[in-house]
Amino acid sequence: MNNPGDELVDVIDDEGNTIATVTRKEVRERRLPHRCTYLLIFNQRGELFIHLRTASKDVYPSYWDVTVGGVLGPGESFDAGARREVAEELGINIEPEQLFPFRYADASSGLQALVYRVVHDGPFRLQPEEIVRGEFVPVTEIAARTASGPFCPDGLAVLARWHGRD
Repeated sequence: MNNPGDELVDVIDDEGNTIATVTRKEVRERRLPHRCTYLLIFNQRGELFIHLRTASKDVYPSYWDVTVGGVLGPGESFDAGARREVAEELGINIEPEQLFPFRYADASSGLQALVYRVVHDGPFRLQPEEIVRGEFVPVTEIAARTASGPFCPDGLAVLARWHGRD
């Protein structure tokens, strides 16, 4: 596998225009604004797929996450990135439903994103470089789960926005 830090990523301005293309490592080290996708994966019962990230992730290693997704490649559209991420991470080919644009910034990153929804019962073929394990849980249990281990704050912010609690 190639080193993820060597992947190229578009750096964007406040309006989302590409102003440079640099390595993912540089994006992380300099906290440069970039584009990404988030996908909320539900099963037919309305339960949300959560997963444990690998210890090798460049941001939030060994954290639980309520979304699947990732950084867009140079010139990649949000829709293409969402389809690619769900195929890579879960091994499914599906057309995600666009939900809403999303901006997020913290000590690790600053980004503009598009959030998507997928309904799929699995089975999934989890990408071993990114996901240790995953499971479906009722959305009402997410808050209790966050008390028992670290969760990615950006994913939780996406989920809160989906709930309408900006």
